Amino acid sequence: MLPDGWRETTLAQIGKIKSGGTPERAQHERFFVGGRWPWVKTMDLTNDVVVTTDELITDAALAESPCRLFPAGTVLVAMYGGFKQIGRTGVLTVEGAVNQAISAIELDREQADPMYVLHWLNRHVGLWRSYAASSRKDPNITRDDVCSFPIMLPRLPEQRRLAEALSTWDDAIKRMKDLLANRTLQWQALLAMTLHLPPANPSADGGTDNGGYPASVQPGIPTLPPAPEGWTRISLSRHLVEVRRPVSLSPNEAYRLVTVKRSRGGVELREILSGSEIKTPTQFFVRAGDFLISKRQIVHGACGIVPAELDGAVVSNEYAVLNSDGQIDLRFLRYLSESRYFQQTCFHSSIGVHVEKMIFKTERWLKWPFNIPPLPVQLRIVEVLDTARREVELIAAQIERLKQEKAALMADLLTGKRRVRLPAAETTP
Repeated sequence: MLPDGWRETTLAQIGKIKSGGTPERAQHERFFVGGRWPWVKTMDLTNDVVVTTDELITDAALAESPCRLFPAGTVLVAMYGGFKQIGRTGVLTVEGAVNQAISAIELDREQADPMYVLHWLNRHVGLWRSYAASSRKDPNITRDDVCSFPIMLPRLPEQRRLAEALSTWDDAIKRMKDLLANRTLQWQALLAMTLHLPPANPSADGGTDNGGYPASVQPGIPTLPPAPEGWTRISLSRHLVEVRRPVSLSPNEAYRLVTVKRSRGGVELREILSGSEIKTPTQFFVRAGDFLISKRQIVHGACGIVPAELDGAVVSNEYAVLNSDGQIDLRFLRYLSESRYFQQTCFHSSIGVHVEKMIFKTERWLKWPFNIPPLPVQLRIVEVLDTARREVELIAAQIERLKQEKAALMADLLTGKRRVRLPAAETTP
């Protein structure tokens, strides 16, 4: 049952659905150089208002290509690019053009508020993906999908108030994301200063200029600067050793299998299986504090320390389990893994014809030289970096809480379960 004053309709019934156009790259000088009109691509869509775009197009592009201008307030939906991109949204804040992978919805502003429609689409992005998965080989959506997309509309004043309420949460989340970005930069600078090494790409979502490799891979030539005063240049084999604690699998016993996330994302539980369900019979116990390296994913930064709660879990021989003689604190090694030099030595210690099929050779990697400070200095570095990392993690956790709270509020507001209060002058139909 619809809330009082609400109605069900489709996007086609509240606006004109149009397609974007893409200028020919061969005409780069005429169509892009010195451009003055925003040209929106899928990656410019952030499920929010479109403030800036990577590229601008020229008047010549509008005159001589399929591109056209759309007015401010046009709602945009990404149609191509796989499940990670279809359903991305945006609202033009100024007149601009969009590429052919985007549908532009010019709303009847007497029926629908652009920001309300944006929030509705963001709330129901899973529906786009179900369209894409249900009937086509490639996960794309069509103009017909956009036209028939269902939407529930309250009266226009309530739409605007709903959009304002949800946008307030978006603003709070954006401010926290800006703070996180700032703290992350500070963290990277502190890491470089304490380790005397440049940091690695922070994540798989890092910069795209990486020699054609995924952002999390650092293939370059490892270059170790001179050892700082008091530090010693050594190969890690002097203090690290690969350990093996074989498991004799019992068919009816349950075992915890762990995995290591890319980009130094940590060691976590993958699944719990009985001995009879484990397909790889060669398994090894890990202990809390072990340094774990995924031999197939270390080129993407997959390494970390086994946490206390996973003590006694198991891994296959596709993982290297390292211990120290006590002269290298493994928590310091974990922070050392955040450096570009560490990541590059891992790449050069791996063999294979394709980056996704490379295998890490532990014995080769342990021969690389590293600059290692005395143990008391290592412990102090760990203390400083632990404190800084916790600040970053607290901000990230706060962002997740805000997202969850916004999602709960959105679910209530966009179904009419909770209603916004309107001034008396805005309550008339």
